[in-house]
Amino acid sequence: MKRLRFSGIAIAVGMTLIIGTANAQTLELVLNEQAAANKKAASAQAHIDQLADQTQGLLSKYSQTLATNESLKKYNDQLQLEVNSQKDRIGDVQRELGEINNTQQSVLPLMQRMIDTLDKFVQLDTPFLLEERSKRVAGLKQMMERADVSSSEKYRRILEAYQIETEYGRTIEAYDGKLGDGDQAKSVEFLRVGRIALLYQTPDGKETGYWDADQKKWVASDEYASNTRQAIRIAKKEGAPDLLWIPVHAPVPQAQQSEVQ
Repeated sequence: MKRLRFSGIAIAVGMTLIIGTANAQTLELVLNEQAAANKKAASAQAHIDQLADQTQGLLSKYSQTLATNESLKKYNDQLQLEVNSQKDRIGDVQRELGEINNTQQSVLPLMQRMIDTLDKFVQLDTPFLLEERSKRVAGLKQMMERADVSSSEKYRRILEAYQIETEYGRTIEAYDGKLGDGDQAKSVEFLRVGRIALLYQTPDGKETGYWDADQKKWVASDEYASNTRQAIRIAKKEGAPDLLWIPVHAPVPQAQQSEVQ
């Protein structure tokens, strides 16, 4: 009986070991499956996190693109306003150019008439600095033929010539020159008193004369020798201003001018 009991215990222990081994294998299998599931879950979570990051990045880029698009729209609107303004300005400039062309068509003949008038005036005026003044008028005529000189510059130089001629009428001047032509020409000192008198005197003071506006010729006269000499000194700022006696051309009344004509 004891022997059989021992055998029963051994069988029970053996069964327990078999069951324990089976449970351990099952537990290990479960644990392995759980670990695999956790690994898959972690991988899935990492993928989800990656997709979330990508989505956030795309959303940020989208928001930035919208902001850039709005900024570009405002910039384009501003540019359009400037373009419209430029178009209006171009229209104004084109109209102004048309007006300038019309003005030039009127101004150029006017400037030519001004030069012709100045030329005639110099020829008919008292013959002081005649070469210098005639050369100035000739320069203006040549200037009018030049395309590289603007109309404004031409007009400025014409006005400048008129201003110079105007200044002659209110200044006194002494200058050296020649009286006569060819071998008969002699060196003299001219005295210009505005436009009312033009006199001359030789360097030795032996001959004095004046321009007779009525006869249109030079007249020798020692009557004004002393006053001419003194006036020359005053013109050269070598003497103090003083009253002078000089021959002055008397204006002819309009009625007498008509009779003469």
